[in-house]
Amino acid sequence: PRGTEGTWTPGGAAELRGTVLAASRARAAGIDFGSCPKAQDLPGTVECGTVSVPLDYAHPDGRTIRLTVSRVRATHTDPRNSKRRVPRQGALVFNPGGPGGDGMSFPLIGLLPEWKRVAAAYDLVGYAPRGVGRSAPLSCEDPKSFYKAPSPAPTHPSESYKRQRVAEARAYARGCARRAGGDLRFYNSLDNARDLDVLRAALGEERLTFMGASYGTYFGALYATLFPSHVRRMVFDSAVNPDPAHIWYRNNLDQSTAFEARWRDFREWAARHHDVYGLGRTAGAVQAGYDRALRRLAAKPAGGTVGPGQLQAAFLNSGYDDDSWPGGAKALSAYLKGDDKPLVALAAPYRAGAAEAENGAAVYTAVECNDAPWPADFRVWDRDNTRLARVAPFETWSNVWSNLPCAYWPAPRQRPLDVRTGPGELPPTLVLAAERDAATPYEGALELRRRLAGSRLVTERDAGTHGIAYGPNRCVNAYVDAYLLQGRLPERNAACAPHSEPRPDGPTFQETRARELRRALGGKAERRPAGE
Repeated sequence: PRGTEGTWTPGGAAELRGTVLAASRARAAGIDFGSCPKAQDLPGTVECGTVSVPLDYAHPDGRTIRLTVSRVRATHTDPRNSKRRVPRQGALVFNPGGPGGDGMSFPLIGLLPEWKRVAAAYDLVGYAPRGVGRSAPLSCEDPKSFYKAPSPAPTHPSESYKRQRVAEARAYARGCARRAGGDLRFYNSLDNARDLDVLRAALGEERLTFMGASYGTYFGALYATLFPSHVRRMVFDSAVNPDPAHIWYRNNLDQSTAFEARWRDFREWAARHHDVYGLGRTAGAVQAGYDRALRRLAAKPAGGTVGPGQLQAAFLNSGYDDDSWPGGAKALSAYLKGDDKPLVALAAPYRAGAAEAENGAAVYTAVECNDAPWPADFRVWDRDNTRLARVAPFETWSNVWSNLPCAYWPAPRQRPLDVRTGPGELPPTLVLAAERDAATPYEGALELRRRLAGSRLVTERDAGTHGIAYGPNRCVNAYVDAYLLQGRLPERNAACAPHSEPRPDGPTFQETRARELRRALGGKAERRPAGE
């Protein structure tokens, strides 16, 4: 039924009946796993297949779409004792977040040391959610025009620049409607949760074992609320705040605030390594160098494509993963000393990936815009973000421009589901969070833990990497192992000391793991595993 202010509340009963019917059909059909299409660029150890889901769960006999699925079977081999056969515990389904993230390469992650115990016990299953990749792909504009580079990145934009961005946001929203038509409304988090239940059934699993990272925690939480009796184990890694009042406008304001703190973490780290990078001995001095780079790039883009917008986008990685700090500091240092090649390598648009990037952006926009009401008057966005940019200038306005199409969205918006389970309704679940995570601020993990009765929270103290399961923190990994392999949670919420900061003179954790993955694949090129 339609709600007020251009929103609608999903009918619930009709969609539930549709999910039950679709899951029953999927269980009967199963998934015919075989060789992966060449376009997926996956090695022969990975199997691929598809599962059919309704476009509209209220009408399960209507149009269906196919989601692509990948799998590597459980190895049954204990990495600590090769003579011991490990019993299979089922399938572990993973979503890397986004919205718009593609999990098809996830099963490769079982080749990495931290994952081998889990890979022994579980089939590792990845998939592309609706709209992503080959799963009924969504597009909002011609990929050839997706990368607009070089571009500006004003921290305090002029009125004329704001009018330009409003016009672009309106045009983008119209493009989504023109390309998707009436299907546009069905790209949303509730349907992603329903798709997950159909996938569970198609895999032959009575109950779901699931790990979601970032946005994957949100529709995972929706799944836990809608289908608590279908849950076996769930890991929520870097949790989105599921409070309906925060989905999604408020969450993005909170994110901009958190990115400011994480940007300062990077600058303080670079200052501690002034002897290596020469960027200054204080966070303020590093900021001054960054600002000089912005001005120089505005006057003359590096390599013809790297302007202030590309520099800012590259350094947003400092808020996601401190593994990016050495490369970012090195590129900025070289640029300020007259060598722009490292910066171009770091920040220039990857034109060959334009179609994939455009698809991911389209799904991100559609899901967030469809999920909840957004302010329809730009004056509200302008007021809130002008105020915020005074104390958090680093990401605030770029976050606005990424989400502004939601102000002019042509499809009806849903009212977010109230994520909540009572005592005994849901098996115990595990929530993971880094205390200084910028992309999903820590308060979101606290909120999710409060809403899912019986859940436990493991916190990596004084750290900010986004996505901490099976990363460099052995303490965190031990808790995840205990839960996934033994069903054991800490008696109360737990905390781990932070992992070591990256060294400017050595390989990062991700670089080391990438080398190990290449070696395991026989030196062949591969995509970076989803969620890494």
